[in-house]
Amino acid sequence: MSADSESSMGLFERFLSLWVALCIASGVILGVAMPELFEAIASIEYASVNLVVAVFIWVMIYPMMVNVDFASLKDVGKKPKGLCITLVVNWLIKPFSMAALGILFFDYVFAGIVEPETAKEYIAGMILLGVAPCTAMVFVWSQLVRGDANYTLVQVSINDIIMVFAFAPITAFLLGITDIVVPWETLLLSVVLYVVIPLAAGYVTRRLMDGSGNHERIADFTGKVKPFSIMGLLATVVLLFGFQAQTIIDRPLVIALIAVPLLIQSYGIFVIAYSWGYLWRVPFNTAAPAALIGTSNFFELAVAVAISLFGLNSGAALATVVGVLVEVPVMLSLVAFANRTRAHFA
Repeated sequence: MSADSESSMGLFERFLSLWVALCIASGVILGVAMPELFEAIASIEYASVNLVVAVFIWVMIYPMMVNVDFASLKDVGKKPKGLCITLVVNWLIKPFSMAALGILFFDYVFAGIVEPETAKEYIAGMILLGVAPCTAMVFVWSQLVRGDANYTLVQVSINDIIMVFAFAPITAFLLGITDIVVPWETLLLSVVLYVVIPLAAGYVTRRLMDGSGNHERIADFTGKVKPFSIMGLLATVVLLFGFQAQTIIDRPLVIALIAVPLLIQSYGIFVIAYSWGYLWRVPFNTAAPAALIGTSNFFELAVAVAISLFGLNSGAALATVVGVLVEVPVMLSLVAFANRTRAHFA
């Protein structure tokens, strides 16, 4: 890659928040102006997973998967601290803090604004977000902080395995019901689309380009395809906001109310995980992705479960959608903060 192209890509990444903001605005405008188009795209799905969004997410993740060095995965167990932070934050803190914040705001702080039955649905939607750690987008955030690609893969993979067994019991406990119906097709298909397929493609690419042990070809290739990763992110943002454009226009106050506890949860979880990594002297390229994994959510699964349990037009479904709206701007702000504080880590 030439110096000019590297420079332009660096400039593009430095203003990524601006491009995302423009894509958010574009998505809302296009969604209102051309609702039929977005309805048609939204209908292209299987097991509640939108296949068009899946393609864009795949485009995001594939360049990062090429960077995964499978030979070094066997040494990840020698650095258990990052895994410990990821697992404790995602499964012992995050679901319960989200439930507590939801109850605090919608049973007490916003009690006079929201009807009690509707408030319960909002709380349920937030709980579903809290119990579903991120699977796909976290690879983007890890790349933006120059995290350890191999370690991020292991963290996400272990989260996925635990999610298969722990999602339903924790959700049932926090919602106070026992008949949680987990859309297993959605869960398993998402893992296959967002982890297994791009990982396999990255492995094949790496083997084809690195047969002689020369890493220069891989570095040159990933430098060329890296812009497509950012384009995939921006296209995903346009689609997600286009899908929910009318809801954003029609119910801005409700969206703002739901966003308050979600923002507190996101920044609070990041502070816990990031501070823990700093105090425990975890290297930045492990600590930053661990904190970002804990902060972000597997919104595809949360939305699908909310719809199956409470209905498409329920408060729970709306709360999970607000989680999607909040996540991208929040995560970009945290990526920027992490990069500014990189020098403070060991």
